[in-house]
Amino acid sequence: MDKQKNYIQLIYRLMVGLLSIGFLYVIWPYISSVLLMLVFAFLFTTVLLSSVDTLERKIRNRGISVLAVTVGLIAAISIFIGSFATNLADQAGDFSQRLETESFMDDFNSFIDNTKAKLPDFAKGAGDDVDAASKLNEVVGNLMSTLLTFAGALGSFVFNMIMVIIFTIILLLNYHQFKKSLVGFIPNKYFEVGLRLIFNIEQQVSNYLRGQLLAATSVAIMSIIGLYILNFFGANLTLVIFIGIIAGLANLIPLVGPFIGMLIAFAVALMNNLGNEAAQAHMMFNAIPSPFYILDVALMFIIVQQIDNNFITPLLVGESVGLHPIMVMIALLIGGTLIGPMGMLFAVPAAGIIKVIGHEISFVTKNAHLL
Repeated sequence: MDKQKNYIQLIYRLMVGLLSIGFLYVIWPYISSVLLMLVFAFLFTTVLLSSVDTLERKIRNRGISVLAVTVGLIAAISIFIGSFATNLADQAGDFSQRLETESFMDDFNSFIDNTKAKLPDFAKGAGDDVDAASKLNEVVGNLMSTLLTFAGALGSFVFNMIMVIIFTIILLLNYHQFKKSLVGFIPNKYFEVGLRLIFNIEQQVSNYLRGQLLAATSVAIMSIIGLYILNFFGANLTLVIFIGIIAGLANLIPLVGPFIGMLIAFAVALMNNLGNEAAQAHMMFNAIPSPFYILDVALMFIIVQQIDNNFITPLLVGESVGLHPIMVMIALLIGGTLIGPMGMLFAVPAAGIIKVIGHEISFVTKNAHLL
């Protein structure tokens, strides 16, 4: 009789589980964006929580502490983005003015002719009837229209960021109350295990974020050093600090992120060196044509990424969540296969949380007779 009852309970649980999965599958397209906002809000809360708690102990006011920390962070980000955008816009404005001068167009056409002359014979005939200067103007026009389209989509991004900030402020204000409420749902039998599980998950997430920030900082520093080295050899790159910091922050986004800093460096190298005969005729390692130091910039970023991907991230991030570097790589591959870049972003902390839950389940299983 007891076995039959257990089978009925098992079948009931399986049916409830399957129905829950089906219901989640149906409503997922409608709630995924909100859940993603909450996940990012939780991550920001984890990063800012220690600062808020420290400030609260000094001024004895939770609300003012949360306001001071969030406003300070938003102000720092706004100043950085505003300063970078202003400098880049000024440089782009100067470049667009140079595009309109006849001497610049002559220099550009001369560069195209010299480049064609170095091409193999089978490729020289391609595009002979195309005016390079007109083509450049067309490319710049298309780029501007693309930027305008991007600016239109920026509104949705800004709205999402505002919602994440609001959720973050709410979580920071009520974090400890939320935690107490969660603890209240734990049965007395598993109270100690539940507390330890919550604490270990908090540690896993905070340690992972700390490791990621350290890895991003190392990428930023290596990128800045690499760009200054290229400038030493005549690359004539500006906005080096900005490009390095953006490369480090963008490195937090798997797959896409590493190319963001490289593309900005490409654009700056082109704007600064177009019309410079020495830069146009530059040879990387005195053997490989690299006009405007484009290949040099690409090689530098590839080296930085290889160092980060094979040494820094597996060691810092893997050690921060207690995972072996091989397990980190496996988690990234699984996350990227299942969800894409966002899956890779959350794969390592998810693996760390699964590891913590597995340890607690193993502990409960081994010591069930003591509970």
